[in-house]
Amino acid sequence: MKDEAIQEREAPTLFSGRRYNAYNDWVRATHGGRLQKISVEAGFTCPNRDGSLGIGGCSFCNNDGFSPSYLREQPTIREQITTGMAFMRRRYPDAKHYLAYFQTYSNTYGDLQRLEDTYREALAQPGIDGLVIGTRPDCLPDEVLDLLMRLARECLVELEIGIESCNDEVLADCLRGHDFACSREAVTRAAARGLFITGHLLLGLPGETPETLRTGAWALAQLPLDALKFHQLQVVRHTRLAQQYLRDPASVPLLDPQTYLECVADMLECLPPDFKIQRLGSEVPPRLRLSPDWGFRLSEFPARLDAVLHARNSWQGRFHPP
Repeated sequence: MKDEAIQEREAPTLFSGRRYNAYNDWVRATHGGRLQKISVEAGFTCPNRDGSLGIGGCSFCNNDGFSPSYLREQPTIREQITTGMAFMRRRYPDAKHYLAYFQTYSNTYGDLQRLEDTYREALAQPGIDGLVIGTRPDCLPDEVLDLLMRLARECLVELEIGIESCNDEVLADCLRGHDFACSREAVTRAAARGLFITGHLLLGLPGETPETLRTGAWALAQLPLDALKFHQLQVVRHTRLAQQYLRDPASVPLLDPQTYLECVADMLECLPPDFKIQRLGSEVPPRLRLSPDWGFRLSEFPARLDAVLHARNSWQGRFHPP
């Protein structure tokens, strides 16, 4: 794949000065300003927690690691959105649109009428222009996808699917409860309905290597995805992975920042240039993060990744066929 013609190509200038296709740049060009997400906790659960597939969730999962505190303090969707929007308006005054972000657990896992009622309750709140629905690929029956398709005719809708890894052995080891074929099939069915689809990836899971990540990137490149989120593995307290790490740290080899960014760059080189990159990393509150502490904030990821790509004279889509 890395033939001489590809090696000699120059870096394109397509991504607002970046060497990857940043989602926020696309949003500003498409919507005229920031598209801000307001986290919502609707009380849904997960088949990997309620006994349908398992109890206790995936080995790495503790939703408190990424859920704003106001979700625990405000019991209703209306109160959550009011609180979240007030904070985001102060922090991001350039935001043009606000989306209710159903982030925690599997937000397509439930009775169809309850799902629709919940989504429409969020949409009824002043200032909310659309939805972001986070879920698992095995929680997307056709009737739910049809509901999201109908809603997408009325407002902005993004479907965020937790792929996590493209390696079946890695998925089994972290007790994910589905394989990559399940993700491929869910993405394909969702795309057939015209939905905007973001895939969520977790880099550095036990058993994953730079080689398997590159192989996974080629598999992702074949899917009708619109965007991707990259997150680094962090050991979060009160998870099975934390118990494993405390028993035997060597069994959970964690990536250092440079290795992680090199892995992201490896994957970007294989991906289509039109995939929007929504996130490059994540932050877990220090009280919940067992390891690692990289010592820098999420806002530094873009410049650090650009530096890695610049040092390689590389860019997103470098090895993807034109």
